Amino acid sequence: MSQPFIRNHQYNEIKKLIGQLQSACNSVSNLKVVEAVRNDTEVKISGLFSDVTDLQKQWIVNLKQLQTTADFQRYLHALEPYLAEEYAHVTDNQIKKLFPKHKKLKIPDLNGITYRFATYLGWTDIATNKLFIVYDLNGKLIGIEGKYTPTNKNGVCFVCNRHTEVALFTAVTKWKPEGASPDYYRAIGNYLCVNSEVCNKNITDVAVLEKFIHGVFVGP
Repeated sequence: MSQPFIRNHQYNEIKKLIGQLQSACNSVSNLKVVEAVRNDTEVKISGLFSDVTDLQKQWIVNLKQLQTTADFQRYLHALEPYLAEEYAHVTDNQIKKLFPKHKKLKIPDLNGITYRFATYLGWTDIATNKLFIVYDLNGKLIGIEGKYTPTNKNGVCFVCNRHTEVALFTAVTKWKPEGASPDYYRAIGNYLCVNSEVCNKNITDVAVLEKFIHGVFVGP
């Protein structure tokens, strides 16, 4: 069996593309149009990966035989064992070291997380109105904390780009411009899903999240 090579956000994008292909198969009578959608889907799925083996490529773009609802379900189910569990070996102590200022940091139950469906780890501490995010950036764990301000309404999450219940997440940047005074302060914020599990199920691209992280640690 091949090593896991599909990240959660890539799997979510595959699900979206496969859903569009399934819709075309179910609603479009022109076979040429359906095949055009199928070919386009194969190209888009293949484009999600920059470094895969020929065998892995065959698994993810083997769409020729997908016709029925059961076919599409089997295809997606067959990919699940190849989802990378990026946070499976993360420990409580590793997370605590990412947030050294919080001596009594409350950490979520790591045993209750389905790691193959996690692009990031996120949780809130209602007592301090803080939101914490742990993200694997190029093999290195990054910890971000910020003020958590509930909006009690729905909006577009900047990470998953879906319309869900959101809160304003504001993080103080580590970066300071050259010559800045010791009191220099800069924060960046955006609206993020209240429920990180929902966000992880919807995220299809990590570029915006990584840009936010870059803004916190490196600067604009």
